[in-house]
This record gives sequence, C-alpha cells and structure tokens, in this order.
Amino acid sequence: MCGITGLFAFNEIGRMQAIHMHRANDQLAHRGPDAADVFSSHFVHLGHRRLSIIDLTEGGNQPMSDPSGRYTIVFNGEIYNYKTIKSSLEQRGVVFKTTSDTEVLLHAYIHFGTKVFEQLHGFFAFAIYDNDNDSLIIARDRLGIKPLLYSYDEDKIVFGSEMNALLQFGLDKEVDFTSVFQLLQLTYISSPNSIFKSVKKLPQGCYMMIKDKKFTIQRYYDLALQTEKNLTLNYEEAKAELLKIFDHSVQERMVSDVPLGSFLSGGIDSSAVVAMASKYTDQLQTFSIGYKDEPLFDETHYAELVAKKYNTQHTAFKLTQDDFYNHLFGMLDHYGEPFADASAIAVNILSKETRKHVTVALSGDGADEIFAGYNKHYGEWRTRKGGSTANMIKNLLPILNKLPQSRNSAFGNKVRQAVKFGEGMKLSPKERYWFQCCWRDTQSALDMLHPSFKEELNMVDFNERKNEITQFITGDGFSDVLYSDINGLLVNDMLHKVDSMSMYNSLEVRVPFLDHKVVEFGMSLPSEYKIDGKMKKKILQDAFRPLLPEELYKRPKHGFEVPLMKGYKTALRTWVNEMLDRDFVEHQKIFDPNYTERLKKTIFETENYDQNQVWSILVLQHWWKKYKVE
Repeated sequence: MCGITGLFAFNEIGRMQAIHMHRANDQLAHRGPDAADVFSSHFVHLGHRRLSIIDLTEGGNQPMSDPSGRYTIVFNGEIYNYKTIKSSLEQRGVVFKTTSDTEVLLHAYIHFGTKVFEQLHGFFAFAIYDNDNDSLIIARDRLGIKPLLYSYDEDKIVFGSEMNALLQFGLDKEVDFTSVFQLLQLTYISSPNSIFKSVKKLPQGCYMMIKDKKFTIQRYYDLALQTEKNLTLNYEEAKAELLKIFDHSVQERMVSDVPLGSFLSGGIDSSAVVAMASKYTDQLQTFSIGYKDEPLFDETHYAELVAKKYNTQHTAFKLTQDDFYNHLFGMLDHYGEPFADASAIAVNILSKETRKHVTVALSGDGADEIFAGYNKHYGEWRTRKGGSTANMIKNLLPILNKLPQSRNSAFGNKVRQAVKFGEGMKLSPKERYWFQCCWRDTQSALDMLHPSFKEELNMVDFNERKNEITQFITGDGFSDVLYSDINGLLVNDMLHKVDSMSMYNSLEVRVPFLDHKVVEFGMSLPSEYKIDGKMKKKILQDAFRPLLPEELYKRPKHGFEVPLMKGYKTALRTWVNEMLDRDFVEHQKIFDPNYTERLKKTIFETENYDQNQVWSILVLQHWWKKYKVE
C-alpha cells in the first residue's frame, strides 16, 4: 500500500513541470512513510511513497525496473495471489530478485500485457512505463478500491493517488460548478469528475494507455458481464458456497509481513470477517470505537461479544465529543477535494488509533451494497412490492412532515426514514433511486444557491451525470439497485472514505467482501436470497448465524454515524459562524446569504434539522477557504 504520482510530458513545456515531482511525491508522504524515490527518463517521471507490507527490505522499494531497464513500475496496492503468479512466471524462466508482489506484477505485465488483469486478485493503482516503446499504462482495480486521478492538456498528463499531489503541477483550478451542486446533494463527487474541471478520476476497472501524445481509456472489467445469470443453487447450497468463497477471500487477505488486525463494529459484516480471520491466526487484534457521550450511537457492546467469542485481542476506543473536534480540522485540511460523508470523522479516529497497534486492518465494507443491507434497500423493496403499510405511510405524509426529523434521536430518525419512504413512493424508479441517494433533493439544493451561481450552473451537464448514476435502474427485480450502488455509492463514497482516512494515518485497510469472486457470486444470487419483507442482507445473515452471537441479530442498524449537532452549538460554534459569515458568503457567491443566515439561526436555536446536510455545506466552505484561487 503506497502512494504514486507521475508525469508524461508531450513536449519541453510539459517536461518543465518535472521540477515539481519531488514536491508532488512528498504530498503523499502519509500514504508511504517508509521510503520515497522518483524515476526520471527525460519526458516520463514516476514518483512513489512506500508503506512496507510485503518484503520489508530495500529490494521492495519503488520505482522498480526490470533487469533490462526497459520497464519501470510504481504500484499502490496488494496482489494477494502473487505467489501463484510468481510460480507460473518462474516456470517461464523469470528469475526474481525480491519476495515482493510489486516485482511479480511488473513481470506479469511484461509477459501478459493487459491480459494480466484477469489474473490479479487484489486492489491496485499502478503505472508501468515502457522505455523502448515510449508508452505508459496506468490502471485501477476492478471495483475502484484504490484511487487514481489524472489531468491532461496539450503539454502533458499528470496522475496521482490524491488531488494534492496533482495540484503541485500548476493545474488550472477552475471549479466545476456541476460538481459543487452534486456534492450538496450526494455528499461526494462522482467519478469520473472532480471538484476541478481540469482533473478527472480514472474509472474503476479501467486502464489508460498513453503514447504519441495521445491517450485512450479502455475498460477491462465489467461486473455486469461477469455475473452468472442462471445460477441454479438452492438457498442452502448458496449459503454454503458463500461461506466457502468468503473464507478464501479472507485467507488471501491475511498475507502480510507486518502486524495485521481487523475493524470490529459489532455489525454482521465486520463480525463475519473476524469469524473467518480467526481461523488463520490465534493472535488476531480487533478494534472498535464507541461514544462516551452518545449512547444512541455506541455499539461497542456487540463488538465485545464477538471479540470474546473468538478470543481476539480487542481494543475499544471510547470517544468523547472533544475527540471528534480535536481530529476534525486536520482531516478537513487533508481533503484535496471536498468530501462530506460525516462518518469519515469516525473512520479517521479509528484508523489513527488502530495504526498504533497494526499496519494492516481488515474491514467489512462492501457487504451492504452487494447483499442489500441499507435501510433504503428495504424501503425500495417495500415500494416495489406495495401493500397496505406502504400506502398508509404515503397517506400519512402530511402529518409525518410536521413531526421532528433528526438522526440524533431514535424517534426523529424513524420519522425521517418514514418521510423519505413516503416521498419516494410518488416517484418513478429512476427518480426514486436518485432521491434515495441524495441528502437533499434537487429543488432544495437550488433554493440554497446564490443567483449568480444558478446562472453559471449547467443543468444539462448535471442531468447527464444524474442519468449516468441512474442508468441501470429498471424497476424490475432488485439487482438494478445493487449494481447502481456498487458503481456509484460504493466507489465514490464508501471506498473513498476508507482509503482517504486510513492512508491519512498510514494504515492499509483490506476489504474481503470486495474480492471480485465474492462480488460476482453475490450479484448472481436471486434478489429474494438477499432481501425480503423480514430481513435485509438475508443470505449473509443466515450463512453466518451459526458463527456469530445471537445478540447481533437483535440490534438495530445505525450505520457508522457521528454525533455533530451538539458541537455546532458549542465547541464548533465559532467555526460554523466563520464558514457561514455573511461577507464571505456574499463574496463567494455560491450560497444565497439570506439562506445561510436562516441556517445559522436554525443550527443555533433548534434541533429540527439534519446534521449531515449542514455538514456538507460546512465542508465545502472549509475547502473553499483553503484551496480556492480567486
């Protein structure tokens, strides 16, 4: 696990940007604190920061070249089946100098070209330069677990693991207003776009080939094409097969030359990971966070039940409100583009504390998107099935809309969910999916905006991006929803959150549920195996029921949320006032100053608002002050 950056210059003007390579590489120091170097070959420059996981010797350092000097690689990620690939290459006469997976990946590409992607088990973003052919390939893993951004103009292409590395090359910083508008609704900016018009994200499952001052992007993996349409397993057989495939995935992800542990929230997903990982070590360390001041959000009791069952070395970090505030601004300053999923605060703290004990942690991310684990999934299933309960909620909407709606209380959260469900019933499947993805609807977002921002906003572009996100929704079955989540929410929100916060703290996080074989199997299952009127994530819960404490099946699903509302009124009050200062807002011309003045009054004097909607505004404002060039 590392950080990479690079420059492919098309002319001497582009080559002049090479003077920024070391500074760009240094921007990724948190991703790789163990070693750093830059490869230079006139028009091509590759930078690498290393977090040593496999083969801790200097021989595993990068950039790494093959013995002939023709090929050079920089690589961020892990190839879990590298020993199998290595054995195959040795039979072809390849002699290896190291025990690293990087050297295996390099020689595998030399021998198999772009066919190599079919062999790789793992997550990755890498670049390989062919000196003889003067070409460069950059690639991203099947599901987008590892990030890769790029920017191009007539003089060059630059790329890197994070926005802050790219910004060292003097890029045009014109803000993409459509991205801002999307952020205010989704809390993230969807691939391939970014906050800047000049920067794009390489889509998951794709590679870019650069040659002769041109580049092409090719898709090498499409989940829809890999999904078996006629799976004939009955439910009991499918449960057994899921356990088998997932067991293999966890076993592969245990390979490490440094201490390894696992996140453990006490939910089914992370508990399933721990149950399997415990088979392969009797010294598994597990980590969870809880909330001293907010019992509604605290779930450490369930994590401790699992830790006790599997005899793990468990550490629970009990957080106070001050812990959140103390970690908040460093995290926000780290963002190269605004990202407004508030649960990143908790992931940041969990990663920071976990890193004090281990260098690698397993995580349960991805299960909800594959097996239908979100409350919105249940709401969509109920809507498609119809019935008296659904119709009753729809008819009660006028009353429900008058009740308090807040994530900070059990009652308020139930009301909020019921209102969203009822409002969604009025919409078409595509519009309902978009509505369920958003933290605020399009009209509400428009009502917030400054008149001049509305004039600049390209609604045609926005609707094209919206259609891209909802393109797979048909309203039939349920796989259309899950496939859309995997291609959108998962890669742009969940995986981005975990990667950015874990690597900010120099921690590698591995996600066994996102082994492509697990994902392909899960997406091949009939919808009724995953969700019905009684249970979300049905087959996953049933498959692991014999392995997990029964108490886990009686707990409500909270998600990985953090309490912020009290802080807005107290410790963060000065910051809130600064971010929403009328003079700043009027000069910025994104938000209507009258709206932000009303918002401050709502924040400081009431509790009838969504803390996460406020968070998205504050995050954008904080980023704007730090990065925007007037």
